[in-house]
Parts: sequence; C-alpha cells; structure tokens
Amino acid sequence: MILKSTHYAKQGEVARNWVLIDAEGATLGRLAAQVAKILRGKNKPQFTPNSDCGDFVVVINADKVQLTGNKASQKVYYRHSGYNGGLKAESFRSAMEKHPEKVIERAVRGMLPKTTLGRKQLTKLKVYAGAEHPHAAQNPVKIELEG
Repeated sequence: MILKSTHYAKQGEVARNWVLIDAEGATLGRLAAQVAKILRGKNKPQFTPNSDCGDFVVVINADKVQLTGNKASQKVYYRHSGYNGGLKAESFRSAMEKHPEKVIERAVRGMLPKTTLGRKQLTKLKVYAGAEHPHAAQNPVKIELEG
C-alpha cells in the first residue's frame, strides 16, 4: 500500500523573497498578471491556495507602463460613493498623470482573490513611479517579464 500526502505550506515555514520588476515599456495587463502570480506564490512548488506564500514585489517606472490599441484614449476608471449621483469617472490618461502607481495597483487588485487573504497579499506590492525605491536593503532580485 502506497500512501501519498499533499504538503500544505504553513505561515511560519514560507520563505519570502523580494522581487524587482521594471515596468518600462510593459503592457499593463501582462505586467499585472505576472505580479499577481508572484504575490499569490503560484510560481513556487509549495503553493497553497489558502495561505499567503507569495513574495514581496517592487515595481519601478510605473509611469512608463503602456496599453495596447486605442485603450489609452478610451479606458475609463469608475468608482461610486454609494450616494445618488455619486458616480465618478477618470480616464486612463488623467489617472497616469495624477497617480501612475494606483493604475498598476488597481490592475493587480482585480487579479487577486476578493477575500481577506487577497487584501493581505496586496500589501506586499510596492509600486513607484520613478526608478528609485527605498527597498535596496532587502536586495530585491530583478526579474524580466515573460512575453
């Protein structure tokens, strides 16, 4: 009789690394998909869906991210306050001028689980508009995006 058991990663035994991603010239959706995969830990062999086994991700040059086709002029972000007439709309271009970090954070948030675990995983994402970041002491490993 052969017994097989599945290994489940526990919170204390997960080794967290720091990853640096340069968003210059990257497509927003493809970048967000890669970042979400690393934040969840799906790139690790000990991935467990119900535990936080992902790495920290530092994204630099967020102001140089791109969209394909006509989306840069047509994409609109909506939010609602909950009150009558409380719908606010913001175009992609104005969002990139005001706060390019939030554009990437919003794209990644949409690809993470909508649970307390997903919100905890999102706290490990650090996005910066320029090339400088304050996480040099953590020695992040620079990786290239797939595709």
